[in-house]
Amino acid sequence: MGFEPNVGNMKKNLATIAPSFPAEAHPTNMISSAPPRSTVRTTTFRTIAVIRTVTVVDPLTSIMSADPVRIGFVCVQNAGRSQMATAYAERERDRRNLEDDIEIRSGGTHPADSVHDIVLEAMAEEGIDLAQREPQEISEAELESCAYVATMGCSTLEIDAETDVRDWDLADPHGRALEEVHEIRDEVRGRVEGLFDELEKAELR
Repeated sequence: MGFEPNVGNMKKNLATIAPSFPAEAHPTNMISSAPPRSTVRTTTFRTIAVIRTVTVVDPLTSIMSADPVRIGFVCVQNAGRSQMATAYAERERDRRNLEDDIEIRSGGTHPADSVHDIVLEAMAEEGIDLAQREPQEISEAELESCAYVATMGCSTLEIDAETDVRDWDLADPHGRALEEVHEIRDEVRGRVEGLFDELEKAELR
């Protein structure tokens, strides 16, 4: 059995040796008011909230590095197919807000004096005015500076640089009926749109 102190005897003894203590500080009162052996320890926990800031970026506003992607459209005369491709590419670039991200080059190895009349008519139906366009000559050095070059099916280019050359193999609209030029025009438009879709997936992200 454990030792149990006799509180009554302790009070009696203390009363004889400390008669002058104030009542509130008297040893007998201190003994009677002593806290129990077991005490409750209270622990306060502090909750810290961590806030993480997440920035959402529109992929079309930050898809490019410092240098824009350059694409080229080329045929022999730069008077028909490459003119249509260039006009559609410029329209796609504007529609997709990529004016600062894509550069477009267009030309021919032996340019004609003017854009074919039938091409002017077909593109005017699309709301695209090519009347002020003039066929331009383009050098191999300019084409080698492009990441992508689309030829219209009439070029024998030999580009040594790491340029992705695509031969679209399109029919020449010169001398054809308007209905036939419509088909060529629509194919050019579809190929240009497909190229821009590819650029956004592969190059611009």
